[in-house]
Amino acid sequence: MPTAISVRGLSKHFDEVRAVDGLDLDIADGEFFSMLGPSGSGKTTVLRLLAGFEQPTSGRIQLGDDDVTDLPPYARDVNTVFQDYAIFPHLSVRQNVEYGLRVKKVPRGERRRRAEESLATVRLEGYGERRPHQLSGGQRQRVALARALVNRPKVLLLDEPLGALDLKLRREMQIELKEIQREVGITFVFVTHDQEEALTMSDRIAVFNEGRIEQLATPVELYEQPSSAFVAGFVGTSNLLEGAVARALLGADGPFVIRPEKVQLVAPADGPAPDATTCVAEGVVREVVYLGATTHSVVELDAGAILTVSHQNSDRSIDAALERRDQRVVLTWRRDHLVSLGGSDPDSPVNRAASPEEETA
Repeated sequence: MPTAISVRGLSKHFDEVRAVDGLDLDIADGEFFSMLGPSGSGKTTVLRLLAGFEQPTSGRIQLGDDDVTDLPPYARDVNTVFQDYAIFPHLSVRQNVEYGLRVKKVPRGERRRRAEESLATVRLEGYGERRPHQLSGGQRQRVALARALVNRPKVLLLDEPLGALDLKLRREMQIELKEIQREVGITFVFVTHDQEEALTMSDRIAVFNEGRIEQLATPVELYEQPSSAFVAGFVGTSNLLEGAVARALLGADGPFVIRPEKVQLVAPADGPAPDATTCVAEGVVREVVYLGATTHSVVELDAGAILTVSHQNSDRSIDAALERRDQRVVLTWRRDHLVSLGGSDPDSPVNRAASPEEETA
């Protein structure tokens, strides 16, 4: 697949701070690519470098076949959508969308046609004569998106564009944004600190940490097979087992992670015996957190670790779950749901099935 963006050795230093540190990255043409990470991880700086708002300390940036490292923003075939929309309040919706075309001296008739097409793409047909103050937050975000798309850029850069929206609208816009990206076929590079947004929309995700990419993978790979404790903890919730606790429960030092939804919680009388495929741990429920669709139980294991167990509230008694606080329980999980983060013994029971001789021993 053709490459829309290619960077090599990209670095940006602010005095002693290495905001971006030797980044190599390829983004495919037509890909919805997300850069995910906490504040200060370098993801927004990379976006600004791609847009031309910052100049790199070292390294090169290529858009398609063109080296754009030293080009100003207006000379790069990219557009940027910001969190604060940056819509002109004194212009109508259509005039806002047409603005970039007017700067490029596109004839009035073509400006109008392309603006109407762009508004239709973002589901705003018939809104062209309205003013920004007459729109909702989600509609204003769509106007900003239409204004960026009307120029038909090779790459659209989106800097936390949904951050100002309420939760319900943000989730609706996540689905719409992905649908729009599929329709227009433009490469989207999306910056966010919200792992749910990244998992929902992306073809691939780069998780940033201290100016470097910690892991680059598809959403499923990132969640199911995190490559480090940082990724496991930042993308969703994970239980970490290592050292003496891992040796006691799993027979190896670890570290290992297990997702809360992969763990089952049962009464001590119902607990199975550990075997080649199942791990078992006893403990006490220290806290129960009701979250609407799910309930989280925080369990202090006899072996010394704290594990979180998550279950859906579809067919359980919530009162019964809440009454488990301070009760003894047994946790079970399948061994193949454990993810090794490196350093474990490859011959550990965690990483292999038992032989017939072991099963009959």
